[in-house]
Amino acid sequence: TIRPVRRSYYDPSSAPGKGVVWEWENDSGSWTPYDMDVGITIQRAYEKQHPWVDLSAIGFCYIIDFATMGQINRQTQRKRRVRRRLDMVYPLVSGTLPKSQSWPASPGVAAAPPVPACACPQCLLVMSVKATVSAAGPSTATLQTRKAPSVPPAAPKAAAPATGAKAPSSVTATARSSLKPLAAQGGRRQAASTPTLSSASSSASPPGASSGKTPRPGLGTLNRSHLQRLAIAQSRVLIASGVPTVPVKNLTGSSPVNPALAGITGILMSAAGLPVCLTRPPKLVLHPPPVSKSEIQSIPGISHTCRKTTKKQAKKGKTPEEVLKKYLQKVRHPPDEDCTICMERLSTPSGYKGPQPAVKPDLVGKLVKCSHVFHLHCLVAMYNNGNKDGSLQCPTCKTIYGVKTGTQPPGKMEYHIIPHALPGHSDCKTIRIIYNIPPGVQGPEHPNPGKSFTARGFPRHCYLPDSEKGRKVLKLLLVAWDRRLIFAIGTSSTTGESDTVIWNEIHHKTEFGSNLTGHGYPDINYLDNVLAELAAQGITEESLVQEKD
Repeated sequence: TIRPVRRSYYDPSSAPGKGVVWEWENDSGSWTPYDMDVGITIQRAYEKQHPWVDLSAIGFCYIIDFATMGQINRQTQRKRRVRRRLDMVYPLVSGTLPKSQSWPASPGVAAAPPVPACACPQCLLVMSVKATVSAAGPSTATLQTRKAPSVPPAAPKAAAPATGAKAPSSVTATARSSLKPLAAQGGRRQAASTPTLSSASSSASPPGASSGKTPRPGLGTLNRSHLQRLAIAQSRVLIASGVPTVPVKNLTGSSPVNPALAGITGILMSAAGLPVCLTRPPKLVLHPPPVSKSEIQSIPGISHTCRKTTKKQAKKGKTPEEVLKKYLQKVRHPPDEDCTICMERLSTPSGYKGPQPAVKPDLVGKLVKCSHVFHLHCLVAMYNNGNKDGSLQCPTCKTIYGVKTGTQPPGKMEYHIIPHALPGHSDCKTIRIIYNIPPGVQGPEHPNPGKSFTARGFPRHCYLPDSEKGRKVLKLLLVAWDRRLIFAIGTSSTTGESDTVIWNEIHHKTEFGSNLTGHGYPDINYLDNVLAELAAQGITEESLVQEKD
């Protein structure tokens, strides 16, 4: 993928020229700088001692109030803090201010003075073609076709750039010297006619005046296929040296370009101003085509099409000691090893320093399923710091005792069949799951009780194939939803935002018709992987039987 880039210049009296940065406070309490143009506008109003500035003139529905140093959203009236700080001043440009540099250059706009180019063969070849095309006219630039002689021909000289687009002499000289061996090598490799560029500046005599031969045709009379052949001939040398290629197609509808030569050919044709369309990456397809209500079907074997959850508190009346007693056996003679919770020897008292549970610190117990041994004191403390839902998870091997539940906030889960197939599952329709969780206030089981939490990106659409295994995964996901294990409240690994709803270690596919982000199809291992993730949360086929009971 090729994208335009540009380099801009600012007045020394502007915000970047003075090193002034304006920032707004985001939801996580950190500061985000405004875009450059916005910061310049704010600084200009600030220096004129305006009481406020309306940013709607530059496309933003905000008002900056300098008296309170706040940003006010004109639609929602939400307020954020803003601040002004000093940073490093942008460096000054000596001499005449150059034009803003960009690539590719806009049509009809003279190119900015080129920056020193790298010396790789690809860049040198592109530079030479651009310089030749820009310098050549109907009376100067020519395309000469000659047969490859037995002795390698002399290399063509690079044409000097035209006035107004003159490259530095050091760069031009490097291009000339580097192109000589390339052209010579190309002459040796070509068995057919090899087109080469030449110009009036490469000879003292005018075009067509040497040897009494017929004048050669000017560039204005040449068709695109000639220049394309030139590009292909010159690019073969680079491809042989291992320069990577980029797929390309010719918009003129002529014969397709050899894929092995497409990359360099496309770059050279683009440099010469010929119509070239670089292939684009596959389109990200997050959602299926629109589906009417009449096309949506319920899922056979699964009752209803929607399920809600509410906050479920731990069962009352059971102390942590009573809960753990079901899963432990007392150990009279502890083994000579460390407790993996407090990292003290099991033969010595627990090293836990937090709130002291009502258990002697030297008692040791063994979990009945996995046989791992810990201080009872440490296990009780670990249980008290968790969800306190009557379940326990071994900190060593993650074996679950009891029914594990999570801290997912209240919300709604919808599920149904849509009449479209997923990539890799063309033999069946698709199960669509829609999760919707609103923002709210954290409860006692969450990281920051009493503090509000955000819910970004909802409703979230997820997809499963409507196959036997896909329906099995859906049934287990319904169990995970009822046990509040699909989502949690924490810090987003994507945005860094804290106190927000995040996925909870059970991966979902949120791309419908592509797999560009890794969250789509085809993925032959996904269903098996998500079954393993559900099992790690204590949700297996046995859970389906337990739910019925």
